[in-house]
Amino acid sequence: MKYCFFVFLSVWTVGLYASERPNIVVIMCDDLGYSDVGFNGAKDIRTPELDRLAHGGTIFSSGYVAHPFCGPSRMGFMAGRYPHEFGAPFNLPQSGLGIEEYNRKGIPTSEVLISEVLQETGYYTGAVGKWHLGMEADFHPNSRGFDDFYGFLGGGHRYFPEQFQPAYERQLKRGVKWINDYLTPLEHNGKPVQETEYITDALSREAARFVRDAYEQENPFFLFLAYNAPHSPLEAKEEDIALYLDIDDEKRRIYAAMVHAVDRGVGELVDALKETDTYENTLIVFLSDNGGKLSLGATNRPLRNGKGSVSEGGFRVPMFFHWPAGIEGGEVFDYPVSSLDFYPTFAALAGAQIPEGKDLDGKDIMQAVIAGENPRSGEMIYAIRHRDGFSDVGGRIDNWKLRREGTGPWQLFDIDKDVGETRNLSASHPELMQSLIRVIERWSRTHTEPEWFYTLEEGEKWEEKGMPRYQETFEN
Repeated sequence: MKYCFFVFLSVWTVGLYASERPNIVVIMCDDLGYSDVGFNGAKDIRTPELDRLAHGGTIFSSGYVAHPFCGPSRMGFMAGRYPHEFGAPFNLPQSGLGIEEYNRKGIPTSEVLISEVLQETGYYTGAVGKWHLGMEADFHPNSRGFDDFYGFLGGGHRYFPEQFQPAYERQLKRGVKWINDYLTPLEHNGKPVQETEYITDALSREAARFVRDAYEQENPFFLFLAYNAPHSPLEAKEEDIALYLDIDDEKRRIYAAMVHAVDRGVGELVDALKETDTYENTLIVFLSDNGGKLSLGATNRPLRNGKGSVSEGGFRVPMFFHWPAGIEGGEVFDYPVSSLDFYPTFAALAGAQIPEGKDLDGKDIMQAVIAGENPRSGEMIYAIRHRDGFSDVGGRIDNWKLRREGTGPWQLFDIDKDVGETRNLSASHPELMQSLIRVIERWSRTHTEPEWFYTLEEGEKWEEKGMPRYQETFEN
């Protein structure tokens, strides 16, 4: 479906000396811990390339995503809306599990993605890496606003071709219809390719290739570089692992090596930007899709818990903006921002209007970031995670954090003073807590029934237990 977009006659410019529409590069890691990059305090993992960009731009100390695990978080970023509002609060299942009714699902085509907005307004668009928004033709990146796609469609992948390609070929010979997406060949614009490199290195190579190709175009470019690292399986190159032999914990050691490979790849991407003279006017956005998974080597210090949680460690992530032509470097922005803000921010930078009737949950934050002002004073950032018979709920508004896990009590924290969520202040501020509960309850009324579940059993339990059971969640 095509939509009509209108380009402003004069492009809005910000910052020091940006006079042309910027290129936009989003680098998203998978399950990267809050404190697993140098610019957020990592001591045992070295990320010099990311640190250089972060310190040369603006670090968001309170950067949030739309959901505490990957699929819904990515869909929220691309659609500019909370995934609960269009039936996507669960991950799409892996292929090969016999769930064809869900394998044929994907982010609704009624949701206009930011890639479509930028493509229609003249940007040359590319996606590299993990997709996880649907595997059928209607949901394919080339059908959803990307001129060029190199990567894989599922939610994860093995890292070494010498391991996944033989396994794929064996299943293919056996006539398996739905082969697990961790084993399928990578593809370039719908055609399978025989990859020969460690996947993280391959994605970095293709990102640099896209930049060089984009340089030959007349228009600015948008690149979504979605690494699957350091998501499981924990697989790293021996030479990278050798750099972290001082880490005793084996999982942490391999995890560190995987992050190291990402950092190396970011350096290659930056080299390509400088080589093509596009570095100065390229907005580079870096983030993780959710918090780090503690059981697989990640850390989220000083945040509480990790991936899947509505505590800060579940959906507060490492994040920064870097744009030499538009943003002064060396800044730390402590006000809360959301990955949902990227959609309207990118559209404004591109000089594009939001499609008529398109609902968005974020806001254009660029002017506030440059001015050092709170872009969403008095506005809530939400997180809801559905579980077996109940829902975990979290919300951040200004300096306050509200949280309820399972059937436990509602708790209230001054997150500016207590980032680890250790001192429950609900007894001291009962009226405030009740008013914030009502805010989240009103938002929950915008949710729709899930279009899919990660497993058939998950869907059966949803029906059996009458989920989401919000009446119980928000009762006192």
